[in-house]
Amino acid sequence: EVIRAQGTERPSCSSLLPNPNHAVVRFLRLFSFLFPSTREHTGFTGLGLKPQRVRRNTIINEKRETMDETKKENGSDKQREVAPSTALGYLEPHYWDDRFSSEEHYEWLKDYSHFRHLVLAHIPPNSSVLELGCGNSQLSDEMYRDGIKDLTCTDLSPVAVDRMQRRLLSKGYKEIKVMQADMLDLPFRDESFDVVIEKGTMDVLFVNSGDPWNPKPESVNKVRTMLEGVHRVLKPDGIFISIAFGQPHFRRPLFLSPGLTWSFEYSTFGDGFHYFFYVMRKGKRSLEDEESGKKMEVPSICLLQEELEGEDYIFRTSIGDDPSD
Repeated sequence: EVIRAQGTERPSCSSLLPNPNHAVVRFLRLFSFLFPSTREHTGFTGLGLKPQRVRRNTIINEKRETMDETKKENGSDKQREVAPSTALGYLEPHYWDDRFSSEEHYEWLKDYSHFRHLVLAHIPPNSSVLELGCGNSQLSDEMYRDGIKDLTCTDLSPVAVDRMQRRLLSKGYKEIKVMQADMLDLPFRDESFDVVIEKGTMDVLFVNSGDPWNPKPESVNKVRTMLEGVHRVLKPDGIFISIAFGQPHFRRPLFLSPGLTWSFEYSTFGDGFHYFFYVMRKGKRSLEDEESGKKMEVPSICLLQEELEGEDYIFRTSIGDDPSD
């Protein structure tokens, strides 16, 4: 059974788990957002469920209630809930200022230990590295401890920048530079860095982007603006590393947009749910890259219960959130 949308065949989620219970049904409703055919999601007939229209906000609220119950069971109900009421909140600068003012540390996707081997394989210690959207992540700390000293961390939030500066100084990492910058308008000269890296930052640009198979033009334009800026500040033969939720069949056409000369490859990491470690090498675009981008199979996805409990998954399934839905 497949779901057909705009000429593309995609696997239905109805055949993934033939013996559902309540948790599985809720998971399938969330999972359906990864494969939207229209606003109607009808991939549940194989489980004896009637086709139905699922509202994103309802699902987000259900998931948040589950997270609250889990916190109480674990004795952590005093932890501040930082997720916004809807995914559109992630687009508001004041949301991030408020969040960073009270949240000490949060790692989107997985922490450094899960992809350290990939970082060390692609970033020589003497590289000049620009991190986009550092937030309150410890990615820069970890790379510094691995011998990558020439680091520049940026974030749009002045609160994040201030707290990051104070944290790094308290650890004695005085060489790391931290500054406020917009990833859509990078304030650096052409060919300034050997490596540009981001972890989960570009995913924010896909909030309210609509169908991931056919995202809204304004979202595509923002992503291309970001990529063009990254391409500009990279040195010849420089490397752009994007650590992301977005799957290759969605991201490849954007990474291989006209005017960008880099090659395209990726690795995966994570337990159960695979995150993607994209590597683009400037000036290395090949005919093989062009051809391989024309057709890609949709990979199957397996998630562990712990993957469904965090804000990462809520954010992922909320990409494209429409307040009118």
